[in-house]
Amino acid sequence: MTQSKAEPKLYSFDEFISWYPENSAVRYELHDGVIIEMPKPKGKHSNLTGSLIEQLLIVIRQIDKGGIWTIPRESIVKPKRENSGYEPDIIVLNQDVMEAESRWESESIIQNPDSVKLIVEVVSTNWRDDYYNKL
Repeated sequence: MTQSKAEPKLYSFDEFISWYPENSAVRYELHDGVIIEMPKPKGKHSNLTGSLIEQLLIVIRQIDKGGIWTIPRESIVKPKRENSGYEPDIIVLNQDVMEAESRWESESIIQNPDSVKLIVEVVSTNWRDDYYNKL
């Protein structure tokens, strides 16, 4: 008799959000219904992300979009794929259209593509997964 491998429980986006532990030190993403624990960024990754944010803020101010285009510390993006959600390294949001984001104030969830001016994912050794799951 052969052992069958147990299939992981598949979650909807809303189930994932309800499940997500508050004030968690660990980051999680939902990839096609499967909850994935994300590794904590290493120093090089964090430094690069911080440098990119500094440069983006300079450009945002230079083009007179300060306060209109903002970079939140945390967010969860719900892409068109129904059972997926991820936390980008950097996201630039357009505050002029954020009223369409019904879940932003209470859950930091972005669903409307018009709210997003730019998303940056700093890829690492798992870059194939980053590209496959997040593009």
